[in-house]
Amino acid sequence: MRARLLTLALLVATPVALIAQRPGAPDPARVTAGSYKVDPAHTQVTWKVNHLGFSLLQGQFGASGGTLTLDPKNAAASKVEITFDINKLSTTSDQFATHLKSKDFFDVGANPTATFVSTSVKPGANNTATIAGNLTIKGMTKPVVLQATLIGAGSNPMNKQLNVGFHATAKVKRTDFGVGMVAPMVSDEVDLEINAAFQKA
Repeated sequence: MRARLLTLALLVATPVALIAQRPGAPDPARVTAGSYKVDPAHTQVTWKVNHLGFSLLQGQFGASGGTLTLDPKNAAASKVEITFDINKLSTTSDQFATHLKSKDFFDVGANPTATFVSTSVKPGANNTATIAGNLTIKGMTKPVVLQATLIGAGSNPMNKQLNVGFHATAKVKRTDFGVGMVAPMVSDEVDLEINAAFQKA
């Protein structure tokens, strides 16, 4: 009976212990200076377009690599660079995803990845920052501005590594990157929502 009670106590205590170790509310004091590498398993870009004025369509890209350099005492000196796997884009329709990968749109056979490289970081209030940078898709590079918010930072209770994560939004025109088929019937403007996670290198 004692063994069963002990097992039950451990099952209850473990999640509670993990919750207690979570970074919790965004606290810039938890951010550790240094170099970080992107966490591909927990980084994603969701894009959204207006389809013929009838509905909104969404899809996602994942990240295959990237780095982040942070200095909490000089946030403006921060730098980020991420590579996204366009050839692994996903939607809820295999047929739609296949078409997007074709030469009509991303032509992933010749252009399997896209990159974002920051050029400036302007810290804002309430753990926010405006990140300007260059986005390259299909060999075409255009300036993009991200509105970013710190989600959390600290030691990951699962692997004890230092982590930091951000949420960001941006708007781009797909015609700027050679993926403008059927624009503007399908909106030229694309809403981007980025969830980016990084681990201390």
